[in-house]
Formats: sequence, C-alpha cells, structure tokens
Amino acid sequence: MIRGFITAMRTLTILPMPGKDAERVANALYYFPLVGALIGGLVTLVVWLLGDVLAWPVGAGVAGVFVSAWVTRGLHLDGLSDTVDGFYGAATRERRLEIMKDHHVGAFGVVAIVLVLLMKSAALSQLAIYGQWVWIPVPFILARLIQVLLAVTLPYARNEGGKAEAFVKQAGASHFIVASTGALVLCGLLIQLSGLALFVFTFIIGYLLAQWMKRAFGGVTGDLLGFSNELIECILLFAIAAIIPCLGLME
Repeated sequence: MIRGFITAMRTLTILPMPGKDAERVANALYYFPLVGALIGGLVTLVVWLLGDVLAWPVGAGVAGVFVSAWVTRGLHLDGLSDTVDGFYGAATRERRLEIMKDHHVGAFGVVAIVLVLLMKSAALSQLAIYGQWVWIPVPFILARLIQVLLAVTLPYARNEGGKAEAFVKQAGASHFIVASTGALVLCGLLIQLSGLALFVFTFIIGYLLAQWMKRAFGGVTGDLLGFSNELIECILLFAIAAIIPCLGLME
C-alpha cells in the first residue's frame, strides 16, 4: 500500500520520493486526497507567511497560486488549457480529442488559464485577509477526490491509449470508497461539519462533470482529469472566500 502513496506523490507532484512504484498504478488513487492535503498544506504555509507574518495578502494570493502550479509542475493547468481548446475548437468527440493532443496552447486555453489563476489568487488573498487558514487545504483535497470519481465512473476516452489509461482502466469502486472516506475525514478534521457540506457540494459538481465529459468526449483522459482538478479548486476557493463573511468567521 505504501507504494501506492509513492506513485501518487510522483504522479501529482514534483517532490522526490524514494522507493518503488505500485505494481498497479491505480492503487495511487487511494492516496489522491492525502496528496491533495499535503499540497494544500504547503500552499497554506506560504499564504500564511506572506499574509499573516508579512501582512501582504495580495502577495500571499499570488505566491499561493505559484506554489500550487510549481509543486504540480503545471500538470493540471496543461489539462485545463487542452480541454478548453478541444471543447471550443471542434464539434465532434474525435476532433476534440485530436486537438487536445496538440502540444500548442490555443487562445481558449490561454484565457482559461489566466481566468483560473486570477480567481484563485483573489480567493487566496481574501482568505489571507480573513485569517481562515484551515479552509485553504480543503479544495485541494476535494479536487483530487473528484479525479478518483471520474477515473472510477468513466471509460478511457482514447482508443490509442495515453498516460492516464492505466489509472482509469484499473480503477474500481474500492478506490473511490477509500479515497472518499479519507477525504471526508481530512475535511472534517479541518472544518468540522462544513467539511461534509463542501463534500456533498463537490460530489454534485463531480457528477455533473462526469455527465458532461461522457457526452462531450466519450469518457475521461489525463487532460480531463487535470481540467476537473483546476475547475474544482477554483470553484471551491472562490466559493469559500465568498461565504466566509456570511458564516461570521472573519478574524
């Protein structure tokens, strides 16, 4: 089982990990939310240092986004741009998947990346102003859980295979059960009952994403997993920053 964690870290981050990879790469899915928590914890540390210690919330937001992109080597942002380019660049599944394989980034992809980075920066800056550090890791945890959900519930969309093929084809219900239990526990430890509410909200988004991907692409690919990760992180960070005042949690 520890090899699954090693594979998850190597898949989702640039952080060096000693040891051997899992024999079945899909076993890394068990640990996706935990890796998300580690990434979110690193982002939180940076946002806290700049936002609280140095009293620079705008810098904290920008630095938090930078660290998130750096530690994941821009993997999910690449999936975001490829997916948006493919979806808006063609009307058929086959052509969309073909566009997504192109290494060039189109105008749609550039706009998507810019908007997502701006929204994340604004949300993290606001959370730094509020001093609500425990909320920051939650979107990173739940975004990786949705990757597991999509891998388990959707077929692999490409006939010719791809980097994420083994993850998707080997994924089973046990991967989602363990990952979702872990994600729920982590969120509960951080924000108590609010974690359950965000868990349910994210699950609904994940279900809708799965239906859209099935219709638009015929399944899921590595790019679509990355797209889902960026979308969930962006939506949740922005939503949390918006609702904190309503909950009366500002410092």
